[in-house]
Amino acid sequence: MVIVPVVWIVISSFKTPREIATDPLGLPAVPQIQNYLNAWTNGNIGQYFLNTFQVMAFSITGTMLLGAMVAYVIARYEFPGNRLLYFFFAGGMMFPVFLALFPLFKTLENVGLLNTKTGLALVYIAYSLPFTVFFLTAFFRTLPHSIAEAAMIDGAGHYRLFFQVMLPMARPGLVAITIFNIIGQWNQFLLPLVLMSRNPDDAMISQGLANLAMRQGYEGDPGALFAGTVLAMIPVFIAYVIFQRQIQAGLTAGAVK
Repeated sequence: MVIVPVVWIVISSFKTPREIATDPLGLPAVPQIQNYLNAWTNGNIGQYFLNTFQVMAFSITGTMLLGAMVAYVIARYEFPGNRLLYFFFAGGMMFPVFLALFPLFKTLENVGLLNTKTGLALVYIAYSLPFTVFFLTAFFRTLPHSIAEAAMIDGAGHYRLFFQVMLPMARPGLVAITIFNIIGQWNQFLLPLVLMSRNPDDAMISQGLANLAMRQGYEGDPGALFAGTVLAMIPVFIAYVIFQRQIQAGLTAGAVK
């Protein structure tokens, strides 16, 4: 169910428009590399890639740094309001993002960050923090307390303990949640559509694909649309292939005592 549609999209990206219309399930007679060139240049996919990378470089870094710090404190320290803070973040996962679109729009407009990549990155961080904190809190709780106690006895402070001891030990969980955040932010369509609507050149990759799909109704180049879709899938696919072992380890850590 997953592989067949992906394979069909990849095969169709090398076909001519006539082949896509007359023989949608067949193989291309001659692979059309020009489809990818058309998607990258005429479809402006290259610019959308750059915009998305710029926003996500900031948003993923901020999400993981802030999420890991909050999750570590909730999981390893006892203080008044600990459980309340945990449920506050967990409850954020149940809040539909479309209910906050107008408040987000007005807030960014009031602080001068509407239609800016910085404003969108900050919204991405807030959007991703609940699941990140929820996931990493459970992961940090599975880490052995004896190693943390030994580091404290050796003179490590709280910051050194977190950055040099606990974060390396939590690498599988960090990699797993990073990939999930990358996928979620890479495929996000509604937030950039509302918060980055003024300048089409600043669109994200999801908006770019939607614009490319709309243009096919007038230009008749479905091969470029399939090629653009494949290009959008490649970065996430490569990231998963590289880190698949860490992702699997992060998802199963703590499941078996």
